[in-house]
Amino acid sequence: MVAGGLCLCGLIRLLCSLLIPALFLSGILCVCLVVLLWGIRLWIQQRKKQLTSAGKDGKQPLVVAFFHPYCNAGGGGERVLWCAIRTLQKKYRNVMCVVYTGDRDATGEEIVEGAFRRFNIKLTHPVKFVFLEKRYLVKASLYPHFTLLGQSLGSVFLGWEALLKCVPDIYIDSMGYAFTLPLFKYLGGCRVGCYVHYPTISTDMLSVVRNQDTRFNNAAFITNNPLLSKFKLVYYYFFAFMYGLVGSCSDVIMVNSSWTLNHILSLWRAGACTSVVYPPCDVQTFLDIPLEEENSTSEYSIVSVSQFRPEKDHPLQIRAFAKLLKEKRLGQQPLLKLILIGGCRNQQDEERVNNLKRLCEELGVSKDVTFRINIPFEELKRHLAEATIGLHTMWNEHFGIGVVECMAAGTVILAHNSGGPKLDIVVPYEGHITGFLAENEDNYAETMAYILSLSPEKRLEIRENARRSVHRFSDQHFEETFLLSVEPLFK
Repeated sequence: MVAGGLCLCGLIRLLCSLLIPALFLSGILCVCLVVLLWGIRLWIQQRKKQLTSAGKDGKQPLVVAFFHPYCNAGGGGERVLWCAIRTLQKKYRNVMCVVYTGDRDATGEEIVEGAFRRFNIKLTHPVKFVFLEKRYLVKASLYPHFTLLGQSLGSVFLGWEALLKCVPDIYIDSMGYAFTLPLFKYLGGCRVGCYVHYPTISTDMLSVVRNQDTRFNNAAFITNNPLLSKFKLVYYYFFAFMYGLVGSCSDVIMVNSSWTLNHILSLWRAGACTSVVYPPCDVQTFLDIPLEEENSTSEYSIVSVSQFRPEKDHPLQIRAFAKLLKEKRLGQQPLLKLILIGGCRNQQDEERVNNLKRLCEELGVSKDVTFRINIPFEELKRHLAEATIGLHTMWNEHFGIGVVECMAAGTVILAHNSGGPKLDIVVPYEGHITGFLAENEDNYAETMAYILSLSPEKRLEIRENARRSVHRFSDQHFEETFLLSVEPLFK
């Protein structure tokens, strides 16, 4: 017993003798790290002075930079970007807007022209584009496994390239790369803000993995293996913790819907600087389309407006439409056609469209489905003006600009019963119905059949209610709430 006690005491003394040097060494390493980071910050600030030139009036302009590697993509996120820049240019005279982009296949003039052609947005002043060479680091295809972590770490390296090329006064992440926020705040010395379209990880994603549900971001081989599911759940919780840390660095946080707000508040825990800023929808342009009773009952078109990305779930639209056609043909009903309108960002999106076309062939609906890719704004308006039903199928869509546009154009909207459409958009207006919601293939087919069975007068009533409800998503309302939210960054 005595010998055992002496051994234990000796072990404790050994650990204590090692602990003090370990703490001392850790302290030295922490001090060295702080000094290194402070030195990098001073070097970056010196670089900023060298790169910044005075404006025409001799004063240094206030540089506001937007981190948007895919600014030429043509989706709803890009509409937010260009409206935000236009809003700042109208409000502040001594502001120079910068866009960090990886779209090196287009010139700055072509990108601005594309924004006008797609979104009908004309900027009042020039924009400086900083073209990034390492955008491939944030491509999902580069990380077949641990995609969220890989893309987030890749965004840090891409952000470092952006910071070295241009050091702004105000930095706004407008595309969801939250891991760049501490980089620009602590090393760049910038005031930082962000506009969150969709949380990189959400409590819903955690629930999907926890419940072992198969989704586009939760493969079947994982859901069928309890060990892999547990490992992925731990990985998701770790990533959610890190995501919360970097997100809380932001001085101003804007979210696009009630759904996104709830998730960001639970993850970032920064309610004091978080506000809902509904994305700008060009509702007036669509409201200008005359709303009249339907003249033809021999042909109906169903239109979907969304980028060709996996989460948009275009296969669900095609399968539901095929089921609707099968039922309608049995009853000799009017001719139906499905028009899928969207943007393709890269080769992956183009391959996805080809897969959708093959699905149409397998289901025997190729002649009834039309794909319209990267079309001009005027053509989009024409298709929506002629459509009877606007179709949307994304589960937990963060907001749904396409849903709003369909409602403003006068279609009867049928959206997914989740996310922004459920909480913010397809909701009763002054006690009257504004559209319909569905969840699966059967729901969609049945609801489309029900909408088509309504009298033209009843459909007109729903369309009018929907139109009256979308004014809260206008460009003007966005400008007011956006300026109010970012005001702390300009003080």
